[in-house]
Amino acid sequence: MTSLANPVVKDIRALQLKKERARTGLFLAEGLKLVADAIQEGWPLKVLAFAAKVRQQPMVQRTVEAALAAGALVIEVNEAVLEKISRRDNPQMVVAVFEQRTLPLDAVDLAGTTVWVALETVKDPGNLGTIIRTVDSVGGAGVILVGDTTDPFALEAVRATMGSIFHVPLAVADKAGFLAWTRRTGVSVVGTHLKGAVDYRCPAYAEPMVLLMGNEQSGLPDDLAAACATLVKIPMAGRADSLNLAVATGVMLYEIRRSRLGSAR
Repeated sequence: MTSLANPVVKDIRALQLKKERARTGLFLAEGLKLVADAIQEGWPLKVLAFAAKVRQQPMVQRTVEAALAAGALVIEVNEAVLEKISRRDNPQMVVAVFEQRTLPLDAVDLAGTTVWVALETVKDPGNLGTIIRTVDSVGGAGVILVGDTTDPFALEAVRATMGSIFHVPLAVADKAGFLAWTRRTGVSVVGTHLKGAVDYRCPAYAEPMVLLMGNEQSGLPDDLAAACATLVKIPMAGRADSLNLAVATGVMLYEIRRSRLGSAR
């Protein structure tokens, strides 16, 4: 398939738009290993597109077979089409369209030593994708998106997850719903805040818990800060007065993991 006017190609390209992802409930993912892993994880696959020049690769052939067995549409395209789909000059040779998956808050599992990360109105898709990847790397339970956040299924966010979008559950809620859920469940909520009085290395982090992180520019609003059992701060040693959101979330998650490993000895 070489025509950008082909209806299937046009539908795939349209998923670059948030309104189209919202309308269809679909999203685009790139990369052979990522796509193969997602199929193995059981994510509903709608379309698989691959470059003609890689058709003989054994892993591509196995992925095509798995896609056909799952009932997906499989199309062979040229690199020019892949460039337009992915908006890259050097595109991945395999792309796929999957169904989106999100959870309501009531489906969030708070059993055991669970750590969920709640993000309030995060705006940068690269930050969001990196946080999802970091949650995956520390064995976190999932991510709760609170308020008007960037789309986790935008191509830039999916790229930044490096495949963790398929492993990390995502829940969505508005602010009022999130606050009501924390009161109803009694889950321990720890927030980061410039006015936090506690060094992030000091608390005995509860199990289960929610790590609540604020917006990149303004941090946690007062009503969400008030919902936290503990407000912590990450001390700055240099002249910078704050950390990037994804970096700060990573620092917190690894400290929580370190503290738990230490207490298990």
